[in-house]
Amino acid sequence: MAEAASHASYLPPILTFCAGAVIAVPLFRKLGQSAVLGYLAAGIVIGPSLLRVIQDPDAIRGTAEIGVVLLLFLVGLELQPSRLFSMRRDILGSGLSQMALSAGGAGLVAWSLGLSVAGAVTVGIALALSATSIALQLLEERGDGSELYGRRTFSILLFQDISIAPVLALIPLLATTGAPAGGPAKAFASLGIALAAIAAVVLAGRYLLNPFFRILAHSGAKEVMTAAALLIVLGAALLMEHVGLSMAMGAFVAGVMLADSHFRHELEADIEPFRGVLLGLFFMAVGMSLDLRIVAENWLLLLLAAPGLVLFKIAVVATILRVSCSSWMEAVRAGALLSPAGEFAFVLLPLALANGLLDARQTAIVTALAAISMLLGPIVAKALDTVMLARIKPETIDEDFDGADGSEVLVVGFGRFGQVVTQALLLQHIDVTIIDSDVERIRSAAKFGFKIYFGDGTRLDVLRAAGAGRARIICICIDDKEAALRIVEMVQAEFPHARVHVRAYDRVHAIDLMKANVDYQMRETFESALSFGRVTLEAAGLTRDEADLVIEHVRDRDSQRMEIQYSEGIAAGLNKVPRVSPEPLVTPRGKSRALTAETREAIEDGGAEVAVGGVGEPER
Repeated sequence: MAEAASHASYLPPILTFCAGAVIAVPLFRKLGQSAVLGYLAAGIVIGPSLLRVIQDPDAIRGTAEIGVVLLLFLVGLELQPSRLFSMRRDILGSGLSQMALSAGGAGLVAWSLGLSVAGAVTVGIALALSATSIALQLLEERGDGSELYGRRTFSILLFQDISIAPVLALIPLLATTGAPAGGPAKAFASLGIALAAIAAVVLAGRYLLNPFFRILAHSGAKEVMTAAALLIVLGAALLMEHVGLSMAMGAFVAGVMLADSHFRHELEADIEPFRGVLLGLFFMAVGMSLDLRIVAENWLLLLLAAPGLVLFKIAVVATILRVSCSSWMEAVRAGALLSPAGEFAFVLLPLALANGLLDARQTAIVTALAAISMLLGPIVAKALDTVMLARIKPETIDEDFDGADGSEVLVVGFGRFGQVVTQALLLQHIDVTIIDSDVERIRSAAKFGFKIYFGDGTRLDVLRAAGAGRARIICICIDDKEAALRIVEMVQAEFPHARVHVRAYDRVHAIDLMKANVDYQMRETFESALSFGRVTLEAAGLTRDEADLVIEHVRDRDSQRMEIQYSEGIAAGLNKVPRVSPEPLVTPRGKSRALTAETREAIEDGGAEVAVGGVGEPER
């Protein structure tokens, strides 16, 4: 009974974290904010400052930091050593400049408010560091990790992680009381041990990990590969922690060493689920660490300091990156991502307290400042991103239809579909006029000598100016369903003599076009999918004639279904096209084997009749 009660005691915190996540994150995403902000807010609510469901945030953070560790491992997997070497200029140049200027500015302010020189230096460094987890999470949500500002953001974050080792060695040198025996000599010895540990991880990754995973792969046990992945990541992290570095640094080095491995994608798939859950838990732990009592007692100071810190760090990063030839927009977006204080502040500040560099009140205030900046940073980043992207106006050029004297064929839309269509026409020297509203496409087409004009094909005056009144065929090749139907309506009303050929987006759009009485419509992926299927059938062992027979059967049945759905509705074709049981074209080599209970029941019952080719559901 006691053992059961002990096990049950773990459930309330777990359920609390799950409930906080599923309530807060969708709510904040609905408001247009980052999931990070939702986790932080949930942590504040369930933490000791409000509902007090969780009393000890530090106990949770120890486990939650594994999420940051796994995040850095996955980042390392994406960076081959050669790519990392190519980033050395950004890592050393931009990273060192950001750390020096941000730490110097924050430290001067702390010193002017009464902190000792050593304490001010510690506070400056703690606040200069940025939240790796928040920045990378925001980049992932935006899908901008490969953008220039995303790569430079990561370079600065990487330098900050590398700088953790010398920062930890610096604390004893700054300490006036409670310094460990050995003083500076021990600090430098610790630095040497740390460098030796990094070298050990690099060598192990270079020569041992690939053979190790190869042996495990031969075992065929999926769960063993997952356990091995966690063993490598957490082992490297624990080693680095024991020699005075950050666990995240060890995981990152392990990831880089495996970036060229054949097992990289499998490792990434194994680690990803753990990373997402634990990273969310880490953000909640940070939110729980915010002491609202300290905030209330020092509200004016924090009200000025938190926005000031965020804006100052944005200004520092934006200036550095602008000098290094980034655009202002890229520089400011990177600065916004780096504006919150980092996770390492919650390690460095207690260490400074233990060494006598800060007193308890100073530590609590700076910790609250770091936590508030982590709340404020994503909001500022989102606001700046929205404002700057809204100010970007699509490049445009003046409409000019001089020379559009009425070609035989008018093509509206010069995207991927329209480009293929025009290739065949131009190969036969058929006179074609193309209109498109994308400036880059027009510039690309001009290189090939196409007669293409800038204009919006949904406007009647543009169609007239482009020669629609004299065209025999008007091909509508845009991927906007509603716009295509509007153009069809205008063409049929104003240019009834022209044949109308339209690219259909999907099955429903194709039926709408049939009801609009276009002369020809084609779903954009249908024929290419049939060709793909035919080649796959041949690769699976069918002859060319057998594969053609199957594909023709699929095409015929699809045509029958389209006719029924055209007249009776999209759902009608499912039941009214005669079902057939496909017969094997070659003698099977073995009996069918059911993989699920449902499949076994279907086989025993004689099997459900299905459409040949799997055309049993309407295309969506």
